[in-house]
Amino acid sequence: MRIYEITNRTPECLVELLAVWERSVRATHTFLSESEILRIQGYVPQALAAVPQLAVLAEDGRLLGFLGAGEGRLEMLFLDPDARGRGLGRALLTYGLEHYAIREVTVNEQNPAALGFYRHFGFREYHRTETDEEGRPYPLLYLRREG
Repeated sequence: MRIYEITNRTPECLVELLAVWERSVRATHTFLSESEILRIQGYVPQALAAVPQLAVLAEDGRLLGFLGAGEGRLEMLFLDPDARGRGLGRALLTYGLEHYAIREVTVNEQNPAALGFYRHFGFREYHRTETDEEGRPYPLLYLRREG
């Protein structure tokens, strides 16, 4: 397993990251409809290109996950569902904590596995909204990690 930062975000790289994103979302965001997944998917390449820090986790030449961060905030963390349960999400988040000083993350309330994952790392809720940033009915939890 290798984690490294991506600075040259080529179109080919973005396609590979988008594929991991889609597999991850389909496995973990069961509250989203097919049309919502496709709608959100349209924004992902732009978000991947714009996030200040982007690190990927690869094993045997295969991209298994990635995280994006900026200004101490975890903007995205996605793991291929086939790679779950092996400590790779932990490895990615630990990398982000150590290299990007991540202290905050926003998580969908309807994704209890992600919420439990971040709580395990000491993140605690400090704010909640009834809707996502676009006003859609997906409550968000804002978490902060002290120390």
